[in-house]
Amino acid sequence: MNFFAFIILIISPLGFSSAKLLGINYGQLGNNLPSPYQSIELIKSMNADGVKLYDANPEILKLLMGTNLKVSIMVPNNEISILASNQSKANEWVQNNVLPYYPQTMIRFLLIGNEILSYSTEQDKVMWFDLVPAMNNIRSSLKALNIRNIRIGTPLAMDILQSTFPPSNSVFRSDISESVILPMLQFLNKTKSFFFIDVYPYFPWSSNPTNINLNYALLNPNPNPNFHYSDPGTGLIYTNLLDQMLDSLHFAMAKLGFSKIPLLISETGWPTAGDFEQVGANVYNAATYNRNLIHRLTAKPPIGTPARPGVKIPTFLFALFDENLKTGPGIERHWGLLRPDGTPIYEIDLAGKMPAAKV
Repeated sequence: MNFFAFIILIISPLGFSSAKLLGINYGQLGNNLPSPYQSIELIKSMNADGVKLYDANPEILKLLMGTNLKVSIMVPNNEISILASNQSKANEWVQNNVLPYYPQTMIRFLLIGNEILSYSTEQDKVMWFDLVPAMNNIRSSLKALNIRNIRIGTPLAMDILQSTFPPSNSVFRSDISESVILPMLQFLNKTKSFFFIDVYPYFPWSSNPTNINLNYALLNPNPNPNFHYSDPGTGLIYTNLLDQMLDSLHFAMAKLGFSKIPLLISETGWPTAGDFEQVGANVYNAATYNRNLIHRLTAKPPIGTPARPGVKIPTFLFALFDENLKTGPGIERHWGLLRPDGTPIYEIDLAGKMPAAKV
């Protein structure tokens, strides 16, 4: 990145205020979970600012009426293509899944699918190109109803980047950069929405634990410069892996001409358990990561990242409960903050009053 572009990335004001938001992802892939009523009561008791759902569950959206929780709902992946090709279907989706609850339920985000750019069958690739048309049709439906305070986006995973290290060298994957990401950035910029990203320092650390310091991944403060990283392209100093990952997105967006779109962390966390070979998945590390994260996110003034200092980053922690019906490796079922009986797996304070973890 040239020096002028770098300066623009640093000093350009965001298109709108990134309001404080520290919420929780509420998944339901478990056969031992509390009822939706009990779950919402637990979320409220945890001082969360918001809740992110993986659908538009009618029972949950009714229970959220009259609460102060900012709510994120989601269009399932298998409905994206029909919404992209048919405005009347988009209108119908909004009529069925937004209007019965809004504005009593504070729906603030409407997400189109979940990590769809991580799937790459031929059928999936067709859906990639339906993503932005679906966003546009849903936006038209909301505008027709004069609903203007719901931001539209889609949560993506870090595998949308072709390179992430150093952050200043980061670019989007060549198969999606111009064809999918660029029109999406144009939409997000035009509608003053967020770039939604699922970002997990656990995964790059666990795949390379000998070369990435655990404290760097856990956001533990470390005054020793030997445990910091200096980006040779910019001179920016990184003291933790999360900032490094987030700034790789900032630089990749800037290279496509969009240096003002704010990030929203749609998922982040650390697993409390896993299979034998899944190193570092334990309660101590999970508590350390999430306490440090919350401490950073609730800091006043906001900390931001080295490339965007002082900028608030709205965030949804993953997740409310362990979900025992999720498939895949053991860690997939162990990200919860709470046990199924509602008791905390470790002490956590979403208000940020608990001090950051100590090394």
